[in-house]
Amino acid sequence: MYDLIIIGAGPAGITASVYAARKKMNLLVISKDIGGQAAWSGDIENYTGYQFITGPELAQKFEEHMRKYDIALKENEEVIELKKAGDVVVVKTDKGAYETRTAIIASGKRSRELNVPGEKEFKNRGLTYCATCDGPLFAGKDVAVIGGGNSALDAALQMINIAKRVYIINITSALGGDAIMRQKVEANDKVAIFNNAQVTAILGDKMVNAIKIKKGDKEEALLLQGVFVEIGLMPNSEFTKDIEKNQLGEIKVTSSNGTNIPGIFAAGDVTDVPEKQIIIAAGEGSKACLSAFRYLAQHKF
Repeated sequence: MYDLIIIGAGPAGITASVYAARKKMNLLVISKDIGGQAAWSGDIENYTGYQFITGPELAQKFEEHMRKYDIALKENEEVIELKKAGDVVVVKTDKGAYETRTAIIASGKRSRELNVPGEKEFKNRGLTYCATCDGPLFAGKDVAVIGGGNSALDAALQMINIAKRVYIINITSALGGDAIMRQKVEANDKVAIFNNAQVTAILGDKMVNAIKIKKGDKEEALLLQGVFVEIGLMPNSEFTKDIEKNQLGEIKVTSSNGTNIPGIFAAGDVTDVPEKQIIIAAGEGSKACLSAFRYLAQHKF
């Protein structure tokens, strides 16, 4: 029986685990990977204490901090169900089941898919959801970034230094995201921006060789060798069937990170907290842990 199980090891989950370890809680962390979305990010210039650091570097710092403590970790394990029975929270995974007094859901988000013909067929065959992970594979090639927000701008800025040509396919009338990032992208000669455009198909043979886009009544094919899908994220909350969520599937939390079920807390991008930022996720993780610690102190088991 654990005092606390943390689901997820991104910025929120890792921060919660460090706080829990320092509180000497009997703790288990379960996660499919280490670092979460932070590990996918490119250049980070707004995380306090680091004027400049890359996403993978920051994720590595998080992991190093966590591993300084004697924290039980189940890596490469996916949670498939979370339920509370009496005073016990049962966490079921694809490899086993665990019991705990409290739990923190910090499972983050995953990339939203285009849902167009060819997407599934060419996934990892020229189509990817992570420029940080896969960008170097497309050196000297023509690529498309699908999306118009910060994640798309980040991907485009990374690919400017790697690819021969970068097409941005944006479904809205103008790019969004941070003004500085947008200005850098728009000012670069390597970039061609297609606003009010929608991808209708991914084309290729063994690998991607084109995409079909629709703009108004016109449809055309762009010849290229790489596609980066950056159209937003979906919360990893499907396993939390009894937890109250909003219309986006995000877990509803109180100011102290409580959910509708006592003893179960949530933090980071999987929640309805506004603004999905690394620094916010980390802060929410610390709050969730302190709330779980307080809950244990105030209840008899």
